[in-house]
Amino acid sequence: MALGETDQAARAALKARQGKGARYDAALAPAEDLLMARRGTAYFARKLNELSDTDLDGAALRPGWTRRHVIAHVSYHARHQALRLEALVKGVAYTPPNDEKHQMPALDLAATLPARALRHLFHHSEVHLNVCWRDLTDAHWDMPLTLPDRAATTVRALPMIRAREVWFGALDLDNGGRRSDLPQAVRGL
Repeated sequence: MALGETDQAARAALKARQGKGARYDAALAPAEDLLMARRGTAYFARKLNELSDTDLDGAALRPGWTRRHVIAHVSYHARHQALRLEALVKGVAYTPPNDEKHQMPALDLAATLPARALRHLFHHSEVHLNVCWRDLTDAHWDMPLTLPDRAATTVRALPMIRAREVWFGALDLDNGGRRSDLPQAVRGL
């Protein structure tokens, strides 16, 4: 999927408005995949914002999960990707946080957070990951990476992994999202 003329023009206009000092993706970053992940994040945010605080207690499409579990899972997914990227940029091996200061609570515990805290968790994790993506250089995008399932890949694969997570996570919220809303590139993942 290549960026269309409209997307390219919008990107150029945004850069002109933001001026010097703003962060941008590296020239060789996977622009289309990043766009897919960012649009998926916006879609998830829209579906989340359609839910009242009480609605968060409702069942999700994933068996045994509430919508709260989905929000926490999608948020932690972004957080782990961001921490993995920060470790890669620093040249250290990524190990999931296990000290009390950086520990991410178990999903069931996170699902008990107040609605406002869950919404902030999603927003903050999304911003954190986006900053990490923008801080990557051209060389970083092709660095090798081992995923949690021990699959070997490169950093370049992460945006589409994230895209799948947020688009399907929005459907898992079970509040009107349709499979037909998903871009064709994501449906097959």
